[in-house]
Amino acid sequence: MKKVVIKKNDAGQRLDKFLFKFFDSIPASLVYKGIRKKRIKVNGKKSENNYQLKEGDILELYINDEFFESKEKKDDEYKTLVPNVSVVYEDENILLVDKAAGVSVHDDETETKNTLINHIKAYLYQKGEYNPDEENSFAPALCNRIDRNTAGIVIAAKTAAALRVMNEKIKNREIEKYYLCLVQGRLHDKEKTLKSYMVKNEAQNRVYVHNQPIDGGKTAITHYRVLKEGALTSLLEVELLTGRTHQIRAHMASIGHPLAGDGKYGTNEFNKKVGMKHQALYSYKLKFAFSDENELSYLNGKSFEVKNVPFASNVP
Repeated sequence: MKKVVIKKNDAGQRLDKFLFKFFDSIPASLVYKGIRKKRIKVNGKKSENNYQLKEGDILELYINDEFFESKEKKDDEYKTLVPNVSVVYEDENILLVDKAAGVSVHDDETETKNTLINHIKAYLYQKGEYNPDEENSFAPALCNRIDRNTAGIVIAAKTAAALRVMNEKIKNREIEKYYLCLVQGRLHDKEKTLKSYMVKNEAQNRVYVHNQPIDGGKTAITHYRVLKEGALTSLLEVELLTGRTHQIRAHMASIGHPLAGDGKYGTNEFNKKVGMKHQALYSYKLKFAFSDENELSYLNGKSFEVKNVPFASNVP
């Protein structure tokens, strides 16, 4: 039997959900059977799967040692990194980071170490703000994601409470997200809201845009405003009113103005002409617009932005 004391970052979640995180890889059947048969107790008593853990609760776990041994084999590769983190804003709860184009936010088939989340963990670990040995179930986590070849602001939560709030606010669209992008040609309408229906082809990792509702299609709403025009391209500010995969890239291409540098939705010929290898897309501004009081209410009404977006200063 082993005892686990519930800490601040563990509190507020269901008992069963905590156990899945705590053990990393444990059969769900074993967890539920353990709770039912009183092999997993809370404060010395039988509990329920949906019990909301409180700071200071004591769990008694009559679980095979093999599951504790697998838990101890933590992935701590990030500890060897020299953190490369461009901080836009930081407080005790959240971190806004300016991600460079070409960097994956999480592990993927091409990169497992030099990811944004690993650099954030290394940054906080070396500052003494994160110690995995002192946590039962929490690690700093990203609240939003952007494509590998898209640059800009990503939100990271330093605490479990901040992660819960941010996830809820993103889901409820209480965080306004603005992008800068460079598109091919000049647009007839200098400001417009686009509404379409997007279907993702998983095998191709590509989105197809339809003007009418279609089976499997998800509504996509994008508002753009032309900021500057060049001979070959236009600089736009874009607000995402929905959050679909490749939304801006696919939407702009669907109206004949693909992003400069976009090899999937644009053309290599044009991309070479303007000298861009990555899509000219930058998540440059966030604004918090919360509808209620919460642990992060001090952020309400505030906006944060990246001031120097490389492609914005020279519009070819």
